[in-house]
Amino acid sequence: MQDPVELSSDLVTYAARLVRAVRREHHLPAGVRILSLLDEHGALGVSALAEVDRSSQPSMSTAVRDLAARGWVSKGAHPTDARSSVATLTAAGRAELARVRRLNGEAIAARLAAHPRHTPEDLAVAVAVLRDLLDTDDTERRSL
Repeated sequence: MQDPVELSSDLVTYAARLVRAVRREHHLPAGVRILSLLDEHGALGVSALAEVDRSSQPSMSTAVRDLAARGWVSKGAHPTDARSSVATLTAAGRAELARVRRLNGEAIAARLAAHPRHTPEDLAVAVAVLRDLLDTDDTERRSL
């Protein structure tokens, strides 16, 4: 039997490599990662968004400004800090994120078709494991 720690390490390594490989297949617009973060966390202040993204506040301000110019994000006044703004994903931003996720799904489906030894059931198990691991992480974070 394989060591669960080694398998877990491999899971993270190969998941990250797969994400990078899929991103290389498409010319994605800048800021898709930020759209995904807003989809995951909801509306956030620019400083909080920078923290979640592990980027600088000035870099995030620029990115949010650019996304707002595309109509993918709206900027509004922060409810408790007049010097700050809150970024919110717009309907157009959700549509762009859905388009990118569809491209990603098509890329993975093509890879699976090239490796017929893996079934849709195998993929469903992989998705379930990743979802459960993330749901556990989210639950723990909310309880802190």
